[in-house]
Amino acid sequence: MGSSDVPHNEAGEPTEVTETIGAVDAGRAIREAEAAAGIPGFEGFALVVTGGPRQGAHWVLDEGEWEAGRNTDALVFLDDVTVSRHHARFVVRPGSLEVFDLGSTNGTYVNGTRTEHAALAAGDEVIIGRFHLVVARGA
Repeated sequence: MGSSDVPHNEAGEPTEVTETIGAVDAGRAIREAEAAAGIPGFEGFALVVTGGPRQGAHWVLDEGEWEAGRNTDALVFLDDVTVSRHHARFVVRPGSLEVFDLGSTNGTYVNGTRTEHAALAAGDEVIIGRFHLVVARGA
C-alpha cells in the first residue's frame, strides 16, 4: 500500500487500516464440521465435547429442555468439580437452540463470553467448567 493509499481522518492524519477476513465465521464452520463428523445421521442439534474431560463424547438434543451439570439425572452429565450440580439448561425448539445458566458458581461461557442466556448456532462453543462443548447441527 503506497502512502497515497493510506486513509486519512478529517484532520488529514493517517489512520490505521484493519482488515477483517471473517476468521470467526471460518473457525465456527471448522468447529461445526469437526463436531458433526463423529455423529452419523443425526437431525437437529448436538453438543460435542471438543476439549476437557470426556473429549469426543456427544449428546443429541431432541426438542425440549435438557439440563447440563453434575446432577446424575442430567442428560448432559458433566462429572467434574468445576461444574455445578444444576449448571445450565439447553432449550431446543424447532430450528433453534438456547442455553441458560442456572446460577452456576463458575458460569457458562459462549464463544468466550460469560452469559446467563444465549441463542446458539452451529459451531458455537459453550464452556461449562472444564468442558468445551461445540454445537453441531444435523439435517
